[in-house]
Amino acid sequence: MPNAAVTPSSTVDPTSEEASGSSSGVEYDPMDPVLDESPYEVWRAMRDQQPVYFNPRRNFWALSRYEDVAAALKDTTRFSSAHGNVLELMSPEPVDSGMMILNDPPSHTRLRRLVSRAFTLRRTAALEEDVRAICRELLDALDPGPGGGEVDLMQEYAAQIPSRVISRLLGVPGEDRERIRLLIDECFHLDEEHGFVNDVALTAMGELGTYLDRRLKHLAEEPGDDLLSALTGAGLTRRETIDFAMLLVMAGTETVGRLLGWAALLLDEHPDQRADLVADPSLIPQAVEEVLRFEGPSPVQARFTTEDVTLHDVTIPARSIVLLLTSSAGRDERQYGPDAGVFDIHREQRHHVSFGYGVHFCLGASLARLESRIALEELLARFPSWTVDRDRSVRAHTSTVRGWSRLLVRL
Repeated sequence: MPNAAVTPSSTVDPTSEEASGSSSGVEYDPMDPVLDESPYEVWRAMRDQQPVYFNPRRNFWALSRYEDVAAALKDTTRFSSAHGNVLELMSPEPVDSGMMILNDPPSHTRLRRLVSRAFTLRRTAALEEDVRAICRELLDALDPGPGGGEVDLMQEYAAQIPSRVISRLLGVPGEDRERIRLLIDECFHLDEEHGFVNDVALTAMGELGTYLDRRLKHLAEEPGDDLLSALTGAGLTRRETIDFAMLLVMAGTETVGRLLGWAALLLDEHPDQRADLVADPSLIPQAVEEVLRFEGPSPVQARFTTEDVTLHDVTIPARSIVLLLTSSAGRDERQYGPDAGVFDIHREQRHHVSFGYGVHFCLGASLARLESRIALEELLARFPSWTVDRDRSVRAHTSTVRGWSRLLVRL
């Protein structure tokens, strides 16, 4: 990992027990797969005892309380996105990227304004019937019949929906969609040692980028009624257009697939709430928000400080990596009350930060919500109950993703 220089200039020495958490026994490492199984008590301890935490081995700071995470997400002046947003990919210097997510204002403002002209709420809403048709087709294929049976709900349903939707949104021709879906899957190949940064994933991203470049050249001469065509007329450069399409593929596919996996697991663990959704599907949108709050699929966002930042009498030095623990924020009792650690689809809705906050609020949030709502509507209508074999299911783990790569379910 490229290290940003962390130089003590603080009220509390970053290598001291007070900052690192050693005095309280708090140890947090997002790369630890064992901790990733159940990080909730560590997050609680951080919120209560070490709201400004320092990990000297991996050279990062972390904020875990809702108020601090939300404020940092909004503060693009002091908490920069231009050095990366994933721990192992952070750079001491700003990265050269056309992706909005890796730019700060004013360049971010320009890119978001141009992209927003094409990626509209109207265009997203128009996908509803396509999404529903995709869900029904997938459910037809995995239906084990009257006797029931076991399926991998992640690989056969949840993970396939977003990649197919995005292919249609981008106007990928029918004959190319299966290859593009497989490429998208390969973009998320996980290596035990290197996580997402591996030859399979990098090769797939390169091939996907080349394909998008060819499509843009074709659409410049023969535009269609799709997002890529609309982006070509939005004032973006070709590289910026490809970068946005890649961002949509990478962020949209991963988030929705993991979200649906968590929803299936949580509803199996709370069959009374699942029955409530079957009886009243109008509750599904707020159930989606509760899943996002309770088990956000992307629980960690990295930032880079541009100046010293003092919080809770601890100063984070300039040029430091700071992890914003959005999923810890989602369980903060200070924001959600003493039952913040309880999953409840009937909870009074309060703002969460699982889609970010401020200028970097996820542009695709409305699409993710649409896909998740329809996917759960169709799943619950077809299969009102199921049982997850958690012991035989397989987790997906990186420093920035929590969820399942395989979710074995008996229907």
